Amino acid sequence: MPTDTQTHSLLEAPSPGELHVVVVDGPSAGASVVLRSKVVIGSDETCDLILEDSTVSRRHAVMTLADQRVRIRDVGSRNGVFVGDTRVHDGVLAEGAVVRLGKSALALRPRWARREVSASRAHRFGELYGSSVAMREVFAILERAAGSDVPVLIEGETGCGKDLCARSLHMASPRGRRPFVVFDCASVPESLAESELFGHVRGAFTGAHQDRQGAFERAHRGTLFLDELGELPLSLQPKLLRVLESGELTRVGDGQPQAVDVRVVAATNRNLHAEVQRGAFRADLFYRLDVVRVHVPPLRHRPEDIQGLATDLLMGKLPPGDEVQGDNLALLMAQPWPGNVRELRNVLMRSIALSAPGTRFDDLSIGLGATGGPAASFGMSYPGVVAPLPYKEAKRLLLEGFERSYLEALMRRHDGNHTQAAKSAGISRKHLHELVKKLEANEDEQRVPE
Repeated sequence: MPTDTQTHSLLEAPSPGELHVVVVDGPSAGASVVLRSKVVIGSDETCDLILEDSTVSRRHAVMTLADQRVRIRDVGSRNGVFVGDTRVHDGVLAEGAVVRLGKSALALRPRWARREVSASRAHRFGELYGSSVAMREVFAILERAAGSDVPVLIEGETGCGKDLCARSLHMASPRGRRPFVVFDCASVPESLAESELFGHVRGAFTGAHQDRQGAFERAHRGTLFLDELGELPLSLQPKLLRVLESGELTRVGDGQPQAVDVRVVAATNRNLHAEVQRGAFRADLFYRLDVVRVHVPPLRHRPEDIQGLATDLLMGKLPPGDEVQGDNLALLMAQPWPGNVRELRNVLMRSIALSAPGTRFDDLSIGLGATGGPAASFGMSYPGVVAPLPYKEAKRLLLEGFERSYLEALMRRHDGNHTQAAKSAGISRKHLHELVKKLEANEDEQRVPE
């Protein structure tokens, strides 16, 4: 049952910077307003943030910002103001706190969390590398998020480096010298998940012979990385939300709560918003963790990063002075890489392991296995050749495949805008237009008449 309190303090005051009050659920989802000093929230047209929600009073609540602290007051609403299960009359909010008014939910978001930042000039962030605009946009958000304790939700396909993203964020934060604890939501049986996350006391269940710390306690004053968040059992989600909202946990079998100071970073390869819509993931937990969202782009959308990534992965494994370039680089850049950076690493490590010591990069036999991609259309497989083609013909097809993959990714990223795409690629608009026309002509030549 919801509890009722006159004054409720939630975790901590928000960090400095412009804040948005965003409607994250309800009939007016997506609406937002900048919180500068005071925002009146309600269904009346005179309010600063108007909620088209029949369960919201005409003037429902007032949110104020002073001395870097955000307060919310219930101004006599019918249905109250709730944070989690707690009814709040006058309380201090933290960034990321989800406030529920009737059927609507509001959250505090820093402006830069809405991707209103320019791409970083850096090509690295911790253990991450990327010269592409897409990755430098990711770096810009991580650079800003590193100085704050707000939750971060990292999205991306399997193998794209979400774990490196989380670890790099932790190391760049003020908590970098504190523990970084990984909790893999997909690998822990549901029957043990609560104990593994929150700990247990001796005798809590059969086999609990001694007290045991959970992931939250081990991460105290550091960062807890919830990997594969979409796999977290539904039964455990309200308990996780309660810890995030209150800053306190209770071990299994113990009735005494204890305070924990943990920054939470979560990662998923699922569309959690869609999971919320179909009832497979709790909306309130999603909104609590979705304060700063980072989408790590798949490798096929940033082929210009492959040379740098391969150089990093092969450091110390190539002859002195050798560089990642030539036909083998063109081959790598032409692949779709469904397994992303993890697959690229495996291909390179396998190629090094099966080559003689001192083999130069362009002489490596790049074994793509079942990766497929353009090599398959050439009648070739690596290592070895199944249906040999003349060298010049094979090279031409490889380069053509690279150009096609690169241009498709480039135009997708810039929504077909040739001017922006050419600027991003470092070529003239005329050159880009010529490349597109050449590929279209090649496709017309290869099209079989019906």
